[in-house]
Amino acid sequence: MSDITFHVKRFDPAVDKAPYYQDFVVPVEGSMTVLEALFDIQEKQDGSLAFRYCCRSSICGSCAMYINGRYRLACQTNVAHMGVPRVTVEPLPHVPLVRDLVWDMEDFFVKYEAIKPWLIRNSALPDTEITQSPAERLKLNMPIDCILCAACYSSCPSVWTEENYLGPAALLKAYRFEVDSRDEAGRERMPSWDNERGVYRCHTIANCSEACPKELNPTEGIQWLKGSAVRRRLLGRKK
Repeated sequence: MSDITFHVKRFDPAVDKAPYYQDFVVPVEGSMTVLEALFDIQEKQDGSLAFRYCCRSSICGSCAMYINGRYRLACQTNVAHMGVPRVTVEPLPHVPLVRDLVWDMEDFFVKYEAIKPWLIRNSALPDTEITQSPAERLKLNMPIDCILCAACYSSCPSVWTEENYLGPAALLKAYRFEVDSRDEAGRERMPSWDNERGVYRCHTIANCSEACPKELNPTEGIQWLKGSAVRRRLLGRKK
């Protein structure tokens, strides 16, 4: 067991004029994660500490934070593996802060819903399941693993400078359905991303791919969408 100092960013808009940092010493042993350390702080030292979590299994994205200068999932980050005596924990940067480590996700999800992130069929539903070949299913392997943690959204300079930009998470989901052989809403969904607030606002900086804790590549999906738009406009292809 070793004592680790957690340097946590705090802010309560009801009482604080500006954010500040507060140190907490936590005895860390075994495989304790940053999220478990935050629970320890909340339960034993300061019950007012606010943070977001849900599954505690690295699949919901709720606990995405900026930990020691990197975008990480708190529930996935083993404190001992970091090998440092001091861990700085901050909310995702460049997004509206609600309190402490919690940020306002409303705008993020409004943009996500704008691309109609669900399977759409325009033809009559068959009596049996809609099958896919291994090659068709392979196209979904990368984008379906997005957990909407918004690390990519927070890290994107285009998001910082253009409030109407959909952002890499929404566009990755658009790509996910565009390459799904079962989806039939290509023409219907295309206007939501084929515009200046969509794929053309991406400047291929690739911060999103570097920030993603699931090691996905939103930049790749966005570039595919750009190519798809050209193919449809010039060649009349469906995708």
